[in-house]
Amino acid sequence: MTDVAVTDVAVAGGGLVGLAVAWRAARRGLSVTVVDDAPGAGASAAAAGMLAPVTEAGYREEPLLRLGLDSLARWPAFAAELEAAAGTPVGLRTAGTLVVGFDEDDVRELGVLHAFQRELGLAAHRLTPREARRREPALATRVRGGLLVEGDHSVDGRAVHAALLAAARAAGVVLVRDRVAGVVVDGDRATGLRLASGGAVAAGATVLALGARSGDLPGVPPLPVRPVKGQVLRLAGAAGLLEGTVRALVRGRQVYLVPYGGDRLVVGATSEDRGFDARVTAGGVHDLLHDAIDVVPEVTELELTETLARWRPGTPDNAPLLGPSSLPGLVLATGHHRNGVLLTPVTAEVTAELLATGALPAVAAPFTADRFERSPAWS
Repeated sequence: MTDVAVTDVAVAGGGLVGLAVAWRAARRGLSVTVVDDAPGAGASAAAAGMLAPVTEAGYREEPLLRLGLDSLARWPAFAAELEAAAGTPVGLRTAGTLVVGFDEDDVRELGVLHAFQRELGLAAHRLTPREARRREPALATRVRGGLLVEGDHSVDGRAVHAALLAAARAAGVVLVRDRVAGVVVDGDRATGLRLASGGAVAAGATVLALGARSGDLPGVPPLPVRPVKGQVLRLAGAAGLLEGTVRALVRGRQVYLVPYGGDRLVVGATSEDRGFDARVTAGGVHDLLHDAIDVVPEVTELELTETLARWRPGTPDNAPLLGPSSLPGLVLATGHHRNGVLLTPVTAEVTAELLATGALPAVAAPFTADRFERSPAWS
């Protein structure tokens, strides 16, 4: 096997997480090589860019909530530094998130969510239907109420990826456009990445950031990562339609509308356990558009410019896998499920710290892979 490169760090995966880890590690003085045959074409291409730990908060997910809040606090500085390094904007919007209920049952469900948020001390405020429409005038008159979370923001995920690509290159990161075929294991240690072309990247440390495909890569010890399919729509002509993100319960079904890029809107997303099924289905598109139009009727006049299906990297507790793996030399930065964009800054910074010093910051300690061995509920 012929080595393509020898580097301090080899990163498998050139999505948001992989590139952010590479950029931060390079800024720490490490030589870094990223391997990906199509950087940004996976889950990063479909991400709506919500930075929403409060509106994403789920029961039994309090550690994930704390990690999300930590990462959200890092986003303004991370975005500013990234924009300065890349010379391009990332579309950070700080207009907050409005969660609305379409009918009375939906509003009752929002009441349960609000009680949970208050129990955790989170900043979320109940709104009457009139107050919700005053906040977002495009809302349908049938909307029965809402929750305002002023601290949950959004960013243009594709703009972030483009900026990370430019910033990483400027920091000296080498990008190898080839498919990762496996992790090279020498004795009991990971020593780099095998390439589909037949070569290899030899490295002192290897970072696994392949998203949903992390769990079945040859050479990687068993990981509880599975693909969770999501279908997403992108529309144009939405200038001035929404100020911030709108998330809605529509007859018990969830839909979100995220403005970006001046006149663009992301509508998503389904959640399907169908493996690596890449089909965009008529039913998926119908349900998303139907629910979005029920909440914001003017969506019916927008241009449908793109439909896309990708796979979130799901784990049994919906939280990421961070830090050392059971294979020495292999570091995990995967399993971010629905929070990949939100958790990009904290993942990059704790992983770079581990790579540079050998110490995993305390904020990441609850998310090491051995938690599943310690918890019989997830075995």
